[in-house]
Amino acid sequence: MAWREKVATEKRAAFKAWAYWAKPVPGFGDPQAELLVIGLAPAAHGGNRTGRVFTGDRSGDWLYRALYRADYANQPESVRRDDGLRLTGAYVTAAVRCAPPGNRPTPVERANCLPYLQRDLALLGRVRVIVALGAFAYDTVARLSGLRPRPKFGHGVEALLPDGRVLLCSYHPSQQNTFTGKLTEEMFDAIFRRARELAHA
Repeated sequence: MAWREKVATEKRAAFKAWAYWAKPVPGFGDPQAELLVIGLAPAAHGGNRTGRVFTGDRSGDWLYRALYRADYANQPESVRRDDGLRLTGAYVTAAVRCAPPGNRPTPVERANCLPYLQRDLALLGRVRVIVALGAFAYDTVARLSGLRPRPKFGHGVEALLPDGRVLLCSYHPSQQNTFTGKLTEEMFDAIFRRARELAHA
């Protein structure tokens, strides 16, 4: 909590004119979603600034372009809460709701936020596929759902959850992965094509 608020006062020069959100960032999307995308946590100068998950940062640029290409989003970018972005059949959230220092949530932060993710899963009753962006999100969903045995995380790994939903893993679209080529747009697009196949199987 202190970190997200500190970031909001010690702004980046590029965002000096912004009034930062600096509160827990809720999920966003279609309440009738078939696809749930779960990330790590809001970026300090992304969701923590804009108030919408994966909005205003490079990871979000990658995610919403991919959702647009997969026909889950009406536009390929998300820069602010009121930019007109709409998701159809998809909902996006994060394992942790507040921006953590160094983009590294602690186990305590995850435990504190788990009830919110649990509530999302309960309310989004039509979700058939969950895409976990990164090992942290995968581990969070696996713990929450009681997945046993738990396959090792990897890009494209699929697991059937006890409630019948399918958990599909993807590398996180962080700069660390996208700048190095560990995650390419083709690889990312394949995840959402597969998600749609699974949702309609």
